[in-house]
Amino acid sequence: MKNTDIRIYILYVLFFFVASCSTTKKNESKDKLTPIPAVADEYLVDNSLDTDTIQEPIALFTERKKWVDSIYSNMTFDERLGQLFMVAAYSNKDKAHENAIEKLVVESKVGGLIFFQGGPVRQAKLINRFQARAKTPLFIGNDAEWGLSMRLDSTYAYPWNMTLGAVQDMKLIEKMGVQIGRQSKRLGIQFNFGPVLDINTNPNNPIIGFRSFGEDKYNVATRAIALMKGMQHQGIFATGKHFPGHGDTEVDSHKGLPTITFSKERLDVMEFYPYKQMFKEGLSSVMVAHLNVPSLESKPNYPSSISYNVVTNVLKKELGFKGLIFTDALNMKAASNYLQPGEIDLEAFLAGNDILLFPENVPLAIQTLTKAYQDSLFSEKRLAYSVKKILKYKYIAGLNKFKPIVIDNLVSDLNETKNDALQYELYESALTVLKNEETILPIKELQNEKIAYVKIGDATNSSFISTLKKYTAVTEVSDSNLDSLQLKLNKFTKVVVGYHTSNTPFKNYKFSNSELAKLDFLAKNNKVIVAAFANPYSLLTVKDFSGIEGLIVSYQNNAIAQEVTAELIFGAIAAKGKLPVTVTTDFNTNAGFPTEKLNVLGFTAAENVGMNPLILSKIESVAQKAINGKMTPGMQVLVARKGKVIYQKSFGGLTYEKGSKVSNNDLYDVASLTKIVSTLPNVMLQYDQQKVNMETKLGAMLPIFKNSNKGNISFKELLSHYARLQPWMPFYKATVDKNGNPLEKYYKKTADAQFSTKVADSLFLRNDYHDTIMKLIAESSLLPQKKYKYSDFTFIILKEYLEKTTGKKLDELSTDNFFKPLGANNTMYNPLQRVAKDRIAPTEIDTYFRQQTIQGYVHDMGAAMEGGVGGHAGIFSNSLDVAKIMQLYLQKGNYGNKQYFSEKTFNDFNTCYFCEEGNRRGVGFDKPQLGDKGPTCGCASMTSFGHTGFTGTMAWADPETEIVYVFLSNRTFPADGTNKLSRENIREDIQEIIYNAIEK
Repeated sequence: MKNTDIRIYILYVLFFFVASCSTTKKNESKDKLTPIPAVADEYLVDNSLDTDTIQEPIALFTERKKWVDSIYSNMTFDERLGQLFMVAAYSNKDKAHENAIEKLVVESKVGGLIFFQGGPVRQAKLINRFQARAKTPLFIGNDAEWGLSMRLDSTYAYPWNMTLGAVQDMKLIEKMGVQIGRQSKRLGIQFNFGPVLDINTNPNNPIIGFRSFGEDKYNVATRAIALMKGMQHQGIFATGKHFPGHGDTEVDSHKGLPTITFSKERLDVMEFYPYKQMFKEGLSSVMVAHLNVPSLESKPNYPSSISYNVVTNVLKKELGFKGLIFTDALNMKAASNYLQPGEIDLEAFLAGNDILLFPENVPLAIQTLTKAYQDSLFSEKRLAYSVKKILKYKYIAGLNKFKPIVIDNLVSDLNETKNDALQYELYESALTVLKNEETILPIKELQNEKIAYVKIGDATNSSFISTLKKYTAVTEVSDSNLDSLQLKLNKFTKVVVGYHTSNTPFKNYKFSNSELAKLDFLAKNNKVIVAAFANPYSLLTVKDFSGIEGLIVSYQNNAIAQEVTAELIFGAIAAKGKLPVTVTTDFNTNAGFPTEKLNVLGFTAAENVGMNPLILSKIESVAQKAINGKMTPGMQVLVARKGKVIYQKSFGGLTYEKGSKVSNNDLYDVASLTKIVSTLPNVMLQYDQQKVNMETKLGAMLPIFKNSNKGNISFKELLSHYARLQPWMPFYKATVDKNGNPLEKYYKKTADAQFSTKVADSLFLRNDYHDTIMKLIAESSLLPQKKYKYSDFTFIILKEYLEKTTGKKLDELSTDNFFKPLGANNTMYNPLQRVAKDRIAPTEIDTYFRQQTIQGYVHDMGAAMEGGVGGHAGIFSNSLDVAKIMQLYLQKGNYGNKQYFSEKTFNDFNTCYFCEEGNRRGVGFDKPQLGDKGPTCGCASMTSFGHTGFTGTMAWADPETEIVYVFLSNRTFPADGTNKLSRENIREDIQEIIYNAIEK
């Protein structure tokens, strides 16, 4: 061993020589390289990966050792040194950069590349190019803490670690690790520089913050282990960082050297804890940070990344870590401000690091290391220690048999639909409720609520507000003047406040002073629910939470976070998350209230309910076939399963004219779906209250039928279309002339006391014609044979019964009993009274009765003559609202944890009483066909039920598969001709796709 004086002399000579070769002159006042212990002989060839903990066959170990030894023995000294370097590469830079990297690969024989900004296809092409030129296969690394999108465009962004810190289900985090690992592997990456193990105990930390799992060491460790396991199960090496712990700093090490003042004892029990646990679970590598840690390194302001005491004595010896050790990027100011290129690389290597990340000057570094070796500052054993370890990892990664990355379908492979499926689960699990006074969450009794939404912040909120509106009417309110804003809010029962900040990493998330004043004002003057789509530390500046009834931390401001937050507010999901950091004395780490889950429709990805999205995507081609074939101008299609909407799309236009694109919020005339959307649930209430039973006679229900040929028709026969009633009657024909023009005897162009039944624009029917319709039905003849025959008379009669029995009009009954409490605020009769005309699909250009385009007025002539409110037709709705009604039925009368009618009542109505007679119908419901022909694809269960409508609509629910399917169209526009939609089985073909999409 050489004595210390000789080592000092050699070091000064060495660096005098190196400095003279350097093209970059650093500040001469900086500390020079200091003497280090003579440790060369302490380095042994590390056999840690040769133990049976690798759990591999002996033959594989033998082959690996043979490969490693062969590669190493055939390397020149410079090539061995080259393996120590992982160089920064970008796929968004110019040819000069690409050529410079290639030169380092070819001439300096660097061991790996860490890719930064760019795109996946460009990066894949560069990796293939550089690997092809490399003598020894290259390690490829990426910072993918929240997925490849941390560095690359066109890739998927998973939640940040702070968000994961709120998640209590470690299997979900491991699943995220699996997906990141799979995507990394697809892109030819072997190292993910994550997870972050820093315990963020300092809210002012400028560089870690949201990248940490939180301030609790146990939470950090369990989540990091889960993420690591997922990645490493996919063959991707995880890297714990930033050792010895970057969580309690106020300096960004990219810009300066942070100082950690904790004692070694504190570091051991706190900062080191996640590392110790990770080592037990097989962590592949560690990244050492550039930190000044006086308790571990006595040299003042000496970066931990180049400290022998930190890297070798603490990390390797005391903590027993045997994996690869990386420096943090050596271009960061915390390191590069300390020593010159070459000097910093040597010092880092002598400290015990295996791979030197982001070196600034590789040729100079190799030259410096070579001179140090010649001067016996390290031995060949020390070099072999790292290089052979690197080669072993390359073999384990499969680089001994490197195959070029397949470029075809790369972007789609990296953006699979299963990414969204997991994203829903993660955010559903992360949302944290910190206040829930008077159980304001979830919002119930929608019929009693009038809800406003107020935005704070300057980032997007579209998904949040659109999802809120899917549950009930929510009014967006804004005003720059707070007093004027409050005047607008006074009429509302609750105010939802969304705080929306940028979802871009490192962007400012804090409330401005004016935003804090606005929040305080709103909280003092209203019942508020605040959803903070921001880092939980954003709440630190809120001084008073007393006026806030409901407080949700949503962590990030992206579409899925916004969507599931709206779901939580209305009870589609329950709150499960726990706060990962302390915000106030009231909101400590692990704070978080559970909330009640209501059985209302929610939203998720198809995979989460056992459906294949690729098969569901075939719906689009069938929809397009219908539009191209002029079967209908457009349509809405919705699929829900297990209480979750998984497919909701609109196709085509409201008309065949360009520019009339259908949206999910547009309204369709649902025609005969009115029977089960409006009339039937009210009839079921009567049955539930025992005002009628299956054997009640029509004559007892309505006096007009008591002495008619229909008096003995039973309730069960009536609703099963087994009562010998005429299918329909064209009531309007008696009121128009031979050319189809309305007769003055029956109609007026302006309303008055006797003519106030509005049939269409400027067309009012005399009020007493309703009595004529009922009289015509009562006096109509019965069909000669008792068999199944569908009849509109059934529900015209039931409307009359309901209105006579309750003393209320059917539209009022349906709105009060069902539409309002269900939040079906887009379901209504006579929509022009509430909705803009351009949101309503037209159904026909009428040339035989009303002589105008029918838009916003019911298509059915009989219902039109009832003022638009028919028992058999008249409802306008969209696919989501119809799905709510169908879900109510599927849940046997229960929705939002409210029982509308009993389970027995539903079961009685969903029974086919006359199947043996060849009549498939239930009581009010249509049922699957008994033979070859019928309303379904033939794949729905016999317990399924639903209805179809003349305008090209269908709603169907299946208790066995828990599927709800809604199809709405206006196939009758512009003219009701041949029903090609039915003839081509469009609705049935889509239903068949849905059933085929069920994962077996």
